[in-house]
Amino acid sequence: MTRSETQGIRCLHWFRQDLRLSDNPALLEAAARGSVLPVYILDDENAGDARIGGAGRWWLDKSLSALNEALGGGLRCYRGRAEEILPDIIDRYGIEHVGWNRCYEPWRIARDKGIKAGLKARGISVHSHNGSLLWEPHEVLKADGTLYRVFTPFYRKGCLSARPPRKPLPAPGHIETITPDADDAGFSPDGLTLRADHPWAEQLDPHWQPGEVGARQRLEAFLSSGLSGYKDGRNRPAEAHVSRLSPHLHWGEVSPNQVWSAASHGYEGSDQDHFLSELGWREFSYALLYHEPSLVEKPLQHAFENFPWQEDSGLLKAWQRGQTGIPIVDAGMRELWQTGYMHNRVRMIVGSFLVKNLRLHWHHGRDWFWDTLVDSDLASNSASWQWIAGCGADAAPYFRVFNPVLQGEKFDTDGLYTRRFVPELEALPNKYLFKPWEAPSDVLNKAGLRLGVTYPYPVVDLKQSRNQALQAFQQMKEAPS
Repeated sequence: MTRSETQGIRCLHWFRQDLRLSDNPALLEAAARGSVLPVYILDDENAGDARIGGAGRWWLDKSLSALNEALGGGLRCYRGRAEEILPDIIDRYGIEHVGWNRCYEPWRIARDKGIKAGLKARGISVHSHNGSLLWEPHEVLKADGTLYRVFTPFYRKGCLSARPPRKPLPAPGHIETITPDADDAGFSPDGLTLRADHPWAEQLDPHWQPGEVGARQRLEAFLSSGLSGYKDGRNRPAEAHVSRLSPHLHWGEVSPNQVWSAASHGYEGSDQDHFLSELGWREFSYALLYHEPSLVEKPLQHAFENFPWQEDSGLLKAWQRGQTGIPIVDAGMRELWQTGYMHNRVRMIVGSFLVKNLRLHWHHGRDWFWDTLVDSDLASNSASWQWIAGCGADAAPYFRVFNPVLQGEKFDTDGLYTRRFVPELEALPNKYLFKPWEAPSDVLNKAGLRLGVTYPYPVVDLKQSRNQALQAFQQMKEAPS
């Protein structure tokens, strides 16, 4: 697959969040133009606080290795500022064309604009493509040219009524890669030493298969056994009705166009419609981040800048470790730590508990998820935390406080999910599984459970903390603007 002299011009394809060969418009163009130098740059310096978290680095390590294998070992990896690294590579290899698929994080947009302008000034051909979204954020606007702030009109009117997603593109029939120089500063994916940043990497291995092949297999498995019953089943964490495609989508091992196309052919009804709308929510998050770059830090509803958040490191640590004494919350936080993932319904439950019952700032949840989720995505993570905190676009009202006991009883009826991740409660009857503090002493003894010893008492009273949260919300509303 590798040869130093080829027909056509010498091209550089810059891999970013498009770690696949199929439906990769920038790579397809480069392969059609001539020989290709495939490059990945770990640019932590420009990323700043948005540098890839621990679980993400574990995933990236494996995904890059899979991509390198698919390229026949031709992927060159670099570490540093992309605007400094790319010119050196271009000069070294006599590159005439540079291509990439666009990213939409604010820091990447600013960096990429500067790189594109600099390369064009040198006479280098530069093309960027949309390989990550179904619709470009700058194209999905209301008639007056402003951003949609409510999901349904954004999705139904701004997206679906405007045009259907494009069809997926084929993988290049052949990629003639450029042989790297012996003294090139780049290295194989192993040289990035990404796994060293992740202290719990070994326990993630059994749960995932990063890479384009793993993404395709996950999509096929979901469509064959998970899509039917998705609309209702997706709320039940013990059932296999979630796609678990989010990390594959984030890293671009499968494109949203490929997922949309696969789920649109041979399937119909409310399950299909609901699943496709979840891809729409991903688009909505990216549109919000694109048009509101402050989404990561500042509430979209500015009144929340005056919300009286608490600071309590003990409560935060109990939440992070799954030791709150609230079983469904602890199950979710332990699933996150053990697998790098959390079921979506449970994400809403643990999020509501953090920002409303514990009244800790949503930034704490954002940061913990950013470091521990394999699918941590700046747009989705920021928009989702603002949604659950009640301060974002089309957000859950702040006065909507998830009752974790009722949520557990409704969506984990048999307790299979909770018992899996909180084995201390395994022998507790379903009647008390989600509220062990109400169990009589003889029931606790029979279950081998000692509250405060083998499993904690609740760190807060659910009813009292809910009322305090609502009082704080009312005070914020009444505060002078």
